[in-house]
Amino acid sequence: MQRRYEIFADYHQFYLWDQAESPDTALDYTDEDLHRRVKTAPFLVVIQPERNMSVPVELAIVDRAPDDALDRWDHVAEASLDLPSGRLEIHECTGGSIDVLTVAPGPYRVRAYFGGLGTLTDDGLDGEDHYRLVLWPAPAAPVAVIKHYADPR
Repeated sequence: MQRRYEIFADYHQFYLWDQAESPDTALDYTDEDLHRRVKTAPFLVVIQPERNMSVPVELAIVDRAPDDALDRWDHVAEASLDLPSGRLEIHECTGGSIDVLTVAPGPYRVRAYFGGLGTLTDDGLDGEDHYRLVLWPAPAAPVAVIKHYADPR
């Protein structure tokens, strides 16, 4: 399954969560969370785009971990997401629900790809940044940065 969205990343974040769990999004952030660009809590993964605007997001749900080249991406991180209800909701920070997708209930791994991070204007409002999320069934594991982007500014 593949979908494309324009998601308003107010406060530089949007959420993937289990719809039935209604997780609390009032989280404390550490420097490490910001460095990883992904934050987790029970039944919740927070994606932290570079821009505080609407951003293009592609989402794919697949059967196994992707084995793709990372050279076209600036930053790649992974996190686990438990979806016991089988209802994956994509939700804006200050907006509402973007979509609800039905998946097999259980634990998933989320790989978040961040591209075009160096294209933002000085005010951070415009750019060609883009994002891809891939989910697949997998046991829970800690957040991992696979490829780190160091902002040259």
